[in-house]
Amino acid sequence: MRVSLQKSALQSGQTVLISGSKSESNRLLVLQKLFPQLTIENLADADDVVAMIQGLNAKDQLVNIHHAGTAMRFLTAYFALCQEKKMVLEGSERMHNRPIGVLVEALRSLGAKIEYVDKEGYPPLSIEGIHAEGGVVSLPATISSQYITALLLVGSSLKKGLTVHLLGEITSRPYIGMTLSLLNTLGVSTTFKEQTITVHPPLKLKQTHFTVEADWSSASYFYSFVALSPIGTTLRLGKYKSVSLQGDAALAAIYEKLGVQTIFETDDFIQLIKKEIPQKAFISDFSHTPDLAQTVVVTCFGLGISCQIHGLHTLKIKETDRLVALQNELKKLGGNLEITVDAFLLSTSKTDRQSTDKQTTIGIDTYQDHRMAMAFAPLVVQMDLLIEEAEVVSKSYPKFWNDLRKLGIQAIESV
Repeated sequence: MRVSLQKSALQSGQTVLISGSKSESNRLLVLQKLFPQLTIENLADADDVVAMIQGLNAKDQLVNIHHAGTAMRFLTAYFALCQEKKMVLEGSERMHNRPIGVLVEALRSLGAKIEYVDKEGYPPLSIEGIHAEGGVVSLPATISSQYITALLLVGSSLKKGLTVHLLGEITSRPYIGMTLSLLNTLGVSTTFKEQTITVHPPLKLKQTHFTVEADWSSASYFYSFVALSPIGTTLRLGKYKSVSLQGDAALAAIYEKLGVQTIFETDDFIQLIKKEIPQKAFISDFSHTPDLAQTVVVTCFGLGISCQIHGLHTLKIKETDRLVALQNELKKLGGNLEITVDAFLLSTSKTDRQSTDKQTTIGIDTYQDHRMAMAFAPLVVQMDLLIEEAEVVSKSYPKFWNDLRKLGIQAIESV
């Protein structure tokens, strides 16, 4: 499916209700399987969450999680250590090229029986499940925090608990913090000192009902819309907590530097207000919030300001190589984006923007990456765009195009 975005302004003063956090939802679903007393409200409606639900409740030995990276990591740990059943866990072609060897080796050190079906270090995986007792494991902390979370989640139910030693600089620390906060709320005893995390199963559950907060990552696209709109434009988003478990809640402070003020209202809605841009260059480290990088870079491009974002080494192993993908697509629009192994360096001249405005509608390839589609959408306030494979947004935000139309954005779907 293609979506033709025809230049249109965001209608000020509107409200958008955003689905629950994908990250919180998937963590809670695993915990619900381990502790069946749990009830969950406001689950995300994203494809990744559907894949997790289907995987956790699979009756067959073959489970296909398609593009859902979180499901691949969490289910690998769950199938390996928490049930005595033989499973084959597979996904899309891209998923079979996303490394998982670090997690597999950690699980094997705990007694897991996992074999690679095809290529060493990559899915598909053949798993002969065991009921592990727990133990001590070490793994690099510089890779995806989802490997670490996968271990912590299953470790919360193991008889002897789990100790995880992290080697090297810790990536995406807020996501580990989210996991530990949920475990603590549940009643799981945890400690996180220096490079070592321990979890012990609860003697008694402290809380059994959880309400998932709206997804902050999904809010980032609306922050971008407001940033690119005229001064005074407002938009309300719900429902969000002023103290959030989600690392991407940092986007409120990030977009303050891009001219968007965030006001937390008493009913858990936030109001975004477009202000003057306080600076003409954006420089930041996104080691803990890498999923926001694409949207922020596109926002800076639209604002005509330079941008330097570091700490992005994990983007190469996402749904696509996001560093290269963003460079390719911004180049079509006249953007000069340099990339390194862990950084975006954007410089946009007035000449580039003026020449871009005269071009015909440009097609943006999404590389089967939901964030590529949604990161570029806010540029519709400045130009026509054609988003290829636009259905990919269902991975995290199935109602995205419909929500844009409610805000006055002309988004026309075609096959």
